[in-house]
Formats: sequence, structure tokens, C-alpha cells
Amino acid sequence: MKSRYFYIIILFFSFWPAESYSQKINCVTDPPLPPVLTTVSVQPETGNTNFTWTLSPSQDIAAYIVYSYNNGDGLALDTIWNPAATSYTLSSTATKYLSVSYVISAMRLPTCTSIFSNVINSIFEKTSVDTCLKKITVSWNSYPSYPIKVTGYTILSSVAGGTFIETANAGTAETSAIFTDFTINSDYCYVVRANLEDGRFSTSNKTCLSTKMQRLPLWINADEATFNPDGKIALSFTIDPFSEIKHFSLERRNGKSGDFKEIAQPLSTNGFVQYIDNQIDLKTIYYYRLSAVNNCNLPVISSNIASDMILNLVKTGDNIILSWNPYEKWLGTVSSYKLFANTGKGFEEKADISSSDTTFTLGYQQIMYQVSGNEVCFYISASESSNPYNISGESISSEICTNPAEIITVPNVFTPNNDLKNDQFKPVLSFTPRDYQLIITDGHSKVLFDSRDFQETWNGTSNGSPEPQGVYLWFLKLTTPSGKIIKRTGTITIISNK
Repeated sequence: MKSRYFYIIILFFSFWPAESYSQKINCVTDPPLPPVLTTVSVQPETGNTNFTWTLSPSQDIAAYIVYSYNNGDGLALDTIWNPAATSYTLSSTATKYLSVSYVISAMRLPTCTSIFSNVINSIFEKTSVDTCLKKITVSWNSYPSYPIKVTGYTILSSVAGGTFIETANAGTAETSAIFTDFTINSDYCYVVRANLEDGRFSTSNKTCLSTKMQRLPLWINADEATFNPDGKIALSFTIDPFSEIKHFSLERRNGKSGDFKEIAQPLSTNGFVQYIDNQIDLKTIYYYRLSAVNNCNLPVISSNIASDMILNLVKTGDNIILSWNPYEKWLGTVSSYKLFANTGKGFEEKADISSSDTTFTLGYQQIMYQVSGNEVCFYISASESSNPYNISGESISSEICTNPAEIITVPNVFTPNNDLKNDQFKPVLSFTPRDYQLIITDGHSKVLFDSRDFQETWNGTSNGSPEPQGVYLWFLKLTTPSGKIIKRTGTITIISNK
């Protein structure tokens, strides 16, 4: 049995390709040595990256593999199938946006690769301009001094699309340069070059900027400060459409006195700035203004002031007294105020109020039969007219609600004698009930009247015949808008029923 197994093993290895077996052994015991990556340089105009390296000293190299490198991991970017190649250009725009690190390895066939070479990163350069301080800052990351020593950096610049020229030099430890000698309202481009000891160099990406001064807005209109359905203050501003400024500072002040404090730094979109202020107290009057901020982060022009309106409510007898602070301050004028009420079916306009008024008295009897919910809510709307920029602002006050007066009054006597005075009997309600039933009987429990319509009245008859003078019983059952079920009984006396 042992000799049989030995024969099978010998037969298996007799068919194994000698070259393949040798390569597997060689890749483990004698892997190829890596090349040395010598330079990584960006083509400023295209963003493509040029690489140079020395050949691997190992034999039988078939190709070289270029990787991007990050924290010990390599991502293969391309394979150069030329064992004599010592340079390569990678088509990629990644180096336009950040510094990329690269390594390279050598490969024998079929898949025997060396360890990674040394790491070299590209130079990523960026620029910024401060037209207020008249300063251009060019900054970059350092280029490694291995395997070729860096002797310094050269900053090249181009004006208005012209030829790049050497503008300044920097030491090996420097990673930024500041330029103050430039022309306003012109276009500049910059490239940084690392100078190497052997006369070669590595170039960065190209960045461009404009030294043009921003056109300031001639005006900013505070369109409105209005309460939205969520109970937050929605702010809207319109900006001079010819303005080149996009950054703004939104400020708020609590009450008429005190200092404005910044609460946001919004950006304009198509000439508008909109913002929701959700850090508010519903009982506080706030004042807002928007200021344009130039590229020095300084406010240069402010809007008119916009304020929210706070609505207050007081009940006095059968009256509801509403009061509010006047809207301030449109560039136009307040044309009118309007009162809106929600009695259970959504807000509806109830009154048009003069722009000079800030109080309004509403008799409860004017709305009591419209009430179908468990509360009555109000808000005031202000409208703008005569705005110099043809903007029509509208501001909605805070909402305020009150419980409806659920009052039931039942008379105890009536005179159904057709003299048009006190001829009908029914309970008087200060609301519209959800459910309703009124039953009237005589002293023998005979039902004389039975209605489920709260507006229907009893005229003192039964089957068309007048009932005699006397005392009758009534039973009332209803459900109020707040959901309360009420049951009551009592008597009604007919007098002089002829």
C-alpha cells in the first residue's frame, strides 16, 4: 500500500510544470527588489502626474505597477508593461484637489511583485486673496528630500493668462509665501516648484484667483418677519440683484433697546436670503437686520429693521379684546391689518383693520355659532404698500388661542301667542354642539317636541294644536365642542297661549 501511494505522488509531480514550480519557489525565497521612485511631478495645466524611477536590480522583471498610497495600503493605478521603462504619466485630476502619495513595485510573471518602493507625495498648492489687506497667500505641502534632496522652492506666477515667470523663492522649511505687490481687478495663477539637488524639479498643481473687488449691494430690503405654522419666525430679505456679495450677517435684538447680536451667517441665493429663527420666546418682540459682509469679513451695508408681531388676548364679558405691536419697519408703509380666526374649520378672515390701529374688540356672539372645535385661535396679518423696490411684504403675527365659552341658558317662560315677542322656546347656546337633542313633555310624560337640530324651536303646539297654559318638562342632552357631554332637565311655563 505504501509503495502505491509513493508511485502516485511521483506521478503527480512528474506532470507539474517545472517553470511554474520554480517561479513559486523564487517568489517566496527570492522576490524581486523594488525600484526607487525618484520624482513625482504634476503637469499644472492638465493635472496629470509624471513619475520617474530607477530600474529594479532584479532579473526577469516584466512590468512596473504604480500605486496611490495611504497608511500602508496601496491602490493599483496602472501597470507599465515595459521592463526597461523608467518614466510614466498618469492621467488623473486627483492632484488638482489634494496631495497624493505614490509608490511603485516591480513584477515578475505571472504575479510575483516586489514590496513597495519609497513613498513620494505630490505638491498641492492653494491660494487665497485678501483684497482688503491687499495680500495674496500661496501655500503648499513640503516635498520629500529622499532620494533626491530638496534645495528650495520657487513660486511661479502668471498674470491675465500670460507666461509663468519666477516670482519668489522659499527655503526648504517654508510652505507659504505672501505677495502684496499685485494689481486689483486682475487674474493671477500660481505654481510651486520644488528644486532638487540634481537639477531636476517637482511641480505642483496650478491655482488661479481674481483680485477683483466685489460690487457692494446698493440696498437690502427686509421683506418680512413673520410667524410660520410651526410657531417660528421666518425672515426674508431681497438683495440688490447687481451685488456680487454672497455672504451676510443676520443680527437680532431683543426689544427696542440694546445691542444687535449676530445669530447666523447666511448666504444669498438668487438675490434672496431666507432664514428660520427657532430660538425664540413667543412673548418677545424681536428686531432683525441683515448686513452684507465683504471679503474682509466686515459689514458694509445693512437692511431696514424687521420686527415680529406678538398678539395678545383678553376676555372682558362677552368681548374678546385683541392687541398687538405695530409691524416695524418696512421701507414702504403698513397698508392695513387683517384679523383671521379659526373656529374649527381653518383660518378665515374676520375683519379689515386700519393701519393706525393695534387693538380690536370682537363680540363673542359674532362667532359663537361658528365654533366647532375645542378652542378659537386668532392671528393678525400686516400688508406692505409703496415699497420703493416694488416688493410687497406680508407679516403674520403669533397665534393666540382661547377656549370657547360653553354657556347654556334655558328660559323658564314664554308666550307663544303669535305677537312676535317671545313666541318660541329653545336653549340658548354660545357654541355649536357636536350632538344635540331636546325633548319636551307634558305632565303625563307625553312627548310634545323632540328635535336633534339645535336651531329648531318649539312654538308651544303639539301636532299643530296649541298647548294650554301651564308647566311643561324639558330634557336636554348635548356634546360641546370640547367634547363634554351635558345632560340637563327643567321646566318651561306657557303663559297666555291663545
